[in-house]
Amino acid sequence: MKRHFLTALAVGSLITVARAASAEQPSTAKIRIATLAPKQSPWGKVFSAWAKAVGDKTNGAIEMQWLWNGTTGPEGSMVAKVRSGQIAGAAITAPGLASIHAPIIALQMPGAFKTWAALDRARDALKGDFDTAITKAGFYVSGWSDIGVRHTLSRRFAVIRPVDLRGKAPGYIANDLIAAKVFEAIGGITPRPAEVGEFLPMLTSGAINSLTAPSVTAEQLQWASRLDHLNTGVVGFGVGAVVFSEAALAKLGIENREILETTGTAANLALTRLIRSEDDQAFARLKKRMTVHDMTEAERADWERVWKKACESVKTALPGDVLAKIGYC
Repeated sequence: MKRHFLTALAVGSLITVARAASAEQPSTAKIRIATLAPKQSPWGKVFSAWAKAVGDKTNGAIEMQWLWNGTTGPEGSMVAKVRSGQIAGAAITAPGLASIHAPIIALQMPGAFKTWAALDRARDALKGDFDTAITKAGFYVSGWSDIGVRHTLSRRFAVIRPVDLRGKAPGYIANDLIAAKVFEAIGGITPRPAEVGEFLPMLTSGAINSLTAPSVTAEQLQWASRLDHLNTGVVGFGVGAVVFSEAALAKLGIENREILETTGTAANLALTRLIRSEDDQAFARLKKRMTVHDMTEAERADWERVWKKACESVKTALPGDVLAKIGYC
């Protein structure tokens, strides 16, 4: 009898100890974030380093799981999945951000900025309003970052002046209001709206034959391998941000949320510096292997007329006075 009692006591003690040990182990919150970027891209390297920092600083209480290569769908779908709680966040570009707050797309108005410094001044002046609107929509902005300087690339023909696109089939992101208005302002074009993941097969098949994109993006997503002409004139700047659902962050607790936020600020600052450098290097590589045209002042004046005309149309389509604040139209 005594032996059975001791055995039962020992087993009970082991169960109690196991439960206590289990209770001491922090439960892991898995934070899933979507991105169009490949894991080995510059964005992927920073996002992976960020995930490691969060795991280390929270002692494994938070695990950031990045969903690479647009596996959750295009940016509009990413935003919808953040809203519905299917994922916690997304790294998105201006068209994706515009699905949360439409005026953000104005930062990519062609012709509005000629340098990163000019873009930075406008974004710094506007991002308080943008952040407030995004917060009201149920999102948190972890940090703003960049996609690169946008140039026009084409296949088997040069795009020197706007008329050179007539009769051609340029591709553009389906929900990019500005690109659609620019093509309307030129006229005689058959633009092809598509999602980012569709551009490579469309370039391969010939369904589209030009894109306006940052050099680093064109390289990382393999578009550059299907294009052979480059106009070096600056069209505009690609911008983006990492956003999270406020509901998802609220579940983390104050301390862990603070860690995610502070590491996110550092990661996005690092990403801004890295992408600008990587984009410069990619641009230099493209110039070496493509047929290059350096835009003249007269040619830029032709483009400016088109961009200003498009800007007037965009201004009436966007709520508020964001383009007036930018000072372009």
